[in-house]
Amino acid sequence: MIQNQLKNRFAKIIIVAILFAGCHKADTSTPDTFPTTEQTVLNDFADNIAVPQYADLQAAALDLNTKITALNTDATDANIEAARTSWKSLRTVWEQCEGFLFGPVEDNEYDPQMDTWPTDANQFDSLLNSSNALELSDIENLPYSLRGFHPIEYLIFGEDANKSAAELTDRQKQYMMSASADVVNICNSLYSSWTEGSTTFSQQLKTAGNGSTVYETKQEAFNAIVGAMQGICEEVGDGKMKEPYEAQNPNIVESPYSNNSTTDFKNNIIGLQTVYLGKNGSTGITNLVSERNKSLDTKIRSQIAAAISSFDNITIPFEEAIINQRTQVQQTMTALNSLNETIEEELMPFIIQYVQD
Repeated sequence: MIQNQLKNRFAKIIIVAILFAGCHKADTSTPDTFPTTEQTVLNDFADNIAVPQYADLQAAALDLNTKITALNTDATDANIEAARTSWKSLRTVWEQCEGFLFGPVEDNEYDPQMDTWPTDANQFDSLLNSSNALELSDIENLPYSLRGFHPIEYLIFGEDANKSAAELTDRQKQYMMSASADVVNICNSLYSSWTEGSTTFSQQLKTAGNGSTVYETKQEAFNAIVGAMQGICEEVGDGKMKEPYEAQNPNIVESPYSNNSTTDFKNNIIGLQTVYLGKNGSTGITNLVSERNKSLDTKIRSQIAAAISSFDNITIPFEEAIINQRTQVQQTMTALNSLNETIEEELMPFIIQYVQD
């Protein structure tokens, strides 16, 4: 989805890059380490961000399945609370992974299989009230809106985030078991696509411009990474937040049953930040940008930090905030729009101008 949107932007970005080149020139007074940094960024992104975070996603999905199994066996309020905590932990990992929605997660539709929203509560209730089988194979054949995180959210939190374990029906338990197993399988497949087989996606990324059959040049690989950053920024500011804000409609918020939406959005931008800065001391895009344009690097860092911190001003559930904290929500959307503009109009042209191999 994000990659398709990018195709329509590159013509404009190339023009901007030409203008950009006239204003910013490389410092040639010291040895040029830029090509080495390019390769290091790609290597570190694959090895220190994408693969470890997808491994964390695997583990978090398995933990949710374990907690759902315990809830199915013993429907206590302690067990339903444990399932809720696990669901939120899984969401934290996943939403940060959305900072790099490119490659297999999009190509193989792992994203919509797990994270289509909003859940159609009427259609879902109709399914549960039917006699249709709810085994894993049945769940795998359902529309995406009835698979993944959000139907599970609907069942374990309830419409008002206060469902008791005693309210769970046998059909609901059966669905939760199959749906959480489905999520485990999707997360396993996503991780495997980066790590297993003769030609892993991790290897395709790291060999961009040097034998990769996915990315003929390093510039193509960086366009994918930065494009995903821009895409998630735009999706949060102009989609996930703006649409329910303008409609003042809590029913179209991403995670309405858990009151987790604002946390979801913030984690999306934390994921973007991780891509830009690198993780655990690894080399990130920031290192690349600072070698050619320190002021742009400072600007991007500052705008990312401002966008992330602005979420803390939304102090009530997002479903309520779009009605009662509209100023705070607008301030966050403004911060996201500023960051999105900088990525699209300055960072993406920077990549086109300087990443030439």
